[in-house]
Amino acid sequence: MARQAHWEGKPVSSMGRREFVALLSGAASGWPLAAQAQQRSMPVIGFIYSASPDPVAHRLRAFRQGLKEYDYVEGENCVIVYRWAESQNDRLAEMVADLTRREVSVITAMSTTAPVAAKTANTTIPIIFQAAEDPVRLGLVESLSRPGGNATGVNFFIAELTAKRLEFVRELVPTAKRVGVLVDPHNTAGTESTLQDAGPAARAIGLQILVANASTGREIDAAFAVFVREQIDALFIGPSGFLTSRRVHITGQAMRHGIPAIYSQREFPEIGGLLSYGTNLSDTWRQIGVYAGRVLKGAKPADLPVVQSTKFELVINLNTARTLGLEIPAALLARADEVIE
Repeated sequence: MARQAHWEGKPVSSMGRREFVALLSGAASGWPLAAQAQQRSMPVIGFIYSASPDPVAHRLRAFRQGLKEYDYVEGENCVIVYRWAESQNDRLAEMVADLTRREVSVITAMSTTAPVAAKTANTTIPIIFQAAEDPVRLGLVESLSRPGGNATGVNFFIAELTAKRLEFVRELVPTAKRVGVLVDPHNTAGTESTLQDAGPAARAIGLQILVANASTGREIDAAFAVFVREQIDALFIGPSGFLTSRRVHITGQAMRHGIPAIYSQREFPEIGGLLSYGTNLSDTWRQIGVYAGRVLKGAKPADLPVVQSTKFELVINLNTARTLGLEIPAALLARADEVIE
């Protein structure tokens, strides 16, 4: 059974969005003056994520674990200032500017769009990034082994695994001819890379793709209406913080219409999606915490090589497969890192 994420002992699903964000952001403004003075004496870590906090409570725990490996514990000897863009990328520059004014010790920037905004607006404060694309091509570093400048971090693979995910479509639905591809146009880098790889990979195994864009709930519904009308045989969900934040909506639509869907992140099969294959993002966030801790200890980003993710995970929801009338091949089940029943 998939475990439900908890926050401070309370199930995230039972908490209101405002309550959850308030917990993450802290209530420093209400602290006694002595506590605020103590806060200012601690190193301050700026944290920016391009989407919402809802899906990532377990990743945050991993991030804090990485900090703890270098003896930093939030609220005891460091402060974390959280900024959530809620999939509104035009807010990222303002958030970076705010953290810069606060003179944070280091900025940790999650997802691909947040690091680019942080690097564009700031060339002095150390940046530890998480990027799904080549950080050299994005202009974040000079090279992977010698980053130079004020940024380094973790390069994880999401778009690069497009071909592998399409192969899973072929294994699960051998008779498939047409595959829908749902992408978020606001996640520019990830979407471009996904679509660039999806066409050739699909043709190589005899599949046709039908692409639909969605950056709002209404557009998700409209995309599914197109997929149903065009009678697709399977669905591929592109990488996107926004799409992950709408995972309940998306998996619900896929199940309602009986469409086998392949995802890039385990958060989808954990709540009823069929299958995901991608980087272990909790380990990625832990590594970012480690690098942030090293910077707080005096290391320079220019001297810390960009980490290449090596942990990938295949998660299969067997209950969903049964509901869809799919028989998961034994060889595929044997390769799974987790099978949810």
